[in-house]
Amino acid sequence: MSNFAPKQLVLVVDDDNIMRLLARATLEQGGFAVEEANDGHAGVSAFERLRPDIVLLDVMMPILDGFGACAALRKLEGGNHAPVLMMTALDDSDSINRAYEAGATDFITKPIAWPMLVHRVRYLLRANRAFLDLAQSQARLANAQRIAQLGHWEWNVATDHVQRSDEIYRIVGRTPEQLSAAPKAFLDIVHPDDRPIVEDALYAALYRQQPFNVDFRIVRPDGGIRIVHEQGEVHYDGDRKPAHMQGTTQDITERKRAEEQIRQLALYDSLTGLPNRHLFKEQLGHALARAGRTDEVLAVLSLDLDRFKRINDTLGHEVGDLLLKEAASRLTKTLRQSDYVTRNDLNEVNYVIARQGGDEFTVLLGGLNQAPDTAKVARRILEALSQPFDLDGNEIVASASVGIAVYPLDGNDADSLLKNASAAMYYSKQQGTNNYQYYNSGMNTAALEKLSLESKLRKALEKEEFVLHYQPKIDLAKGTISGIEALIRWNDPETGLVPPMQFISLLEETGMILEAGRWAIRKALEDYREWHKQGLQPPRIAVNVSPIQLRQKDFVDVVRNAIKGSMAGSHGLDLEITESLIMEDIEGNIEKLRAIRDMGVNIAIDDFGTGYSSLAYLAKLPLQSLKIDRSFIITMLNEPDSMTLVSTMISLAHSIRLKVVAEGVDSEEQSKLLKLLRCDEIQGYLVSKPLPANDLAAMLRERKGS
Repeated sequence: MSNFAPKQLVLVVDDDNIMRLLARATLEQGGFAVEEANDGHAGVSAFERLRPDIVLLDVMMPILDGFGACAALRKLEGGNHAPVLMMTALDDSDSINRAYEAGATDFITKPIAWPMLVHRVRYLLRANRAFLDLAQSQARLANAQRIAQLGHWEWNVATDHVQRSDEIYRIVGRTPEQLSAAPKAFLDIVHPDDRPIVEDALYAALYRQQPFNVDFRIVRPDGGIRIVHEQGEVHYDGDRKPAHMQGTTQDITERKRAEEQIRQLALYDSLTGLPNRHLFKEQLGHALARAGRTDEVLAVLSLDLDRFKRINDTLGHEVGDLLLKEAASRLTKTLRQSDYVTRNDLNEVNYVIARQGGDEFTVLLGGLNQAPDTAKVARRILEALSQPFDLDGNEIVASASVGIAVYPLDGNDADSLLKNASAAMYYSKQQGTNNYQYYNSGMNTAALEKLSLESKLRKALEKEEFVLHYQPKIDLAKGTISGIEALIRWNDPETGLVPPMQFISLLEETGMILEAGRWAIRKALEDYREWHKQGLQPPRIAVNVSPIQLRQKDFVDVVRNAIKGSMAGSHGLDLEITESLIMEDIEGNIEKLRAIRDMGVNIAIDDFGTGYSSLAYLAKLPLQSLKIDRSFIITMLNEPDSMTLVSTMISLAHSIRLKVVAEGVDSEEQSKLLKLLRCDEIQGYLVSKPLPANDLAAMLRERKGS
């Protein structure tokens, strides 16, 4: 391979043979390659054929002179970049102006000082290279700014003149003629509600030396709204007065929309659009703080639809979901129209409705004059919900049970009020359907039942009545079993298998979840090792972690002791942790999870979309995967918004390099759609119901043999 760079090519166009000969000899001696043409037409043809690096062009030639030839070659492809050095005996200003107008880069007068020609040519080539590099750099910068929707500007404070890049005009939807160079012109297109924010930020930057960093909306000529982020810095003169200000403007509309979608996921129920339990509790906390200052009476209503499970099981989840949506709509309409709901002023309606989960709703009523006022609202709610529902041609008669807890009579904090309203609601159910009950301290029936269940659970732990069932996950791309989730079951000798929803909450409330959780991790690892001994090559097993477990200071040691004796990464253990649990003590949990990850344990966020995640912290967590809650999966085929949210969650997870698992996949249609959305894995009854360890081993054996 040759290390010599190709020589730069010079095209010499002159009708004088001697001039061409002298030019060739001089330039070749200077290290250039030379081609010749004896008139203007031949020169243009040679340029088009040879694409030289530079052209030496005589002015006075027959047929087509140098002026015409220069103008012609400038119109050719690539002709606008090559330097053209005009050679002329004419030294009048008109001829020189005409040469430049024709497109000449420079001129040299005859007789030519031949020793200087090589230096002149080299200088022009060097200058042209620098010009092309600058143009390319500017083009790349402009393209990068276009892709990032980022423009830049500079404001001369003394002249009150602003220079703006092309991208800014694209962002605001205006031409330079439509948006003058005065700063006020830009302020005029800022949304009226945001204009004071921008003006205050500019003043603080100019005269208080504070950072200029602000988000605001601009209004386009068609009425469209774009959200932009501006930041800049001020430069001062010798007297410390603002001289000029430089900054950037970036269109962040799509980012803000994505953040709003995530906020909706975090704070609102995807099925009904109502606030979820987290937002409700937050708003209840604010209301209690206000009531503590004003002696205001508040009430929390806990509401549960009667016979919902029977309707759901008989007519299917789709009808059940329609009932929940319609019930939420009636609740909202009833409270909005109710004369009994108070208002602090003409604009603030003093109530909040939320879906707690399942068929349970909560209502916060504020600004009450006295506790009995709540009964009027409860009766209106019961009346509204007792009217028949028309759900896809099915006429359903439903009713509700309502429990009421009043601040400050029944509790001084959010947890107490929610717990007592729920206790009153369960007592209401026991009295029959379609009624309401105020909380009172004598409601102990449920407490006695809980005590009995607690006693049975303690014996179950002692007698090892708990078992693990395993539900496989499928890799959508490969169709293979990619993982297994361990699910705890209680094999009650009296009633048989008890589903976790009937005892997990009590295990957590009593702290027995700590022992049960340790047992689940140990048992999952034992089964994993046994399957390995049988040569089944099992995938990794995921065990759910309770909030109580993660809060324990020794949780990392519990996991370490459970996998003790296994090589890092060979134990096959993964942990699944709910989204809201991680956010409780984010910094402490990050430290714990990193320690666990370093043991070779993968970590997944479970039930994503039902909690309140911070995007900034989500990227910091040592996670490997994210599991989309089944509530989004079951609605995505029939609700475009749900599908959009699922797609957003998958894109979000992939953007921070997380694998995505969809829970509750029960149909081929759901599986096909998730594959189109680039979901990585699915889990649900379409794949398999949770299986005892022996049945799961048989499935692994069958798949290995096939």
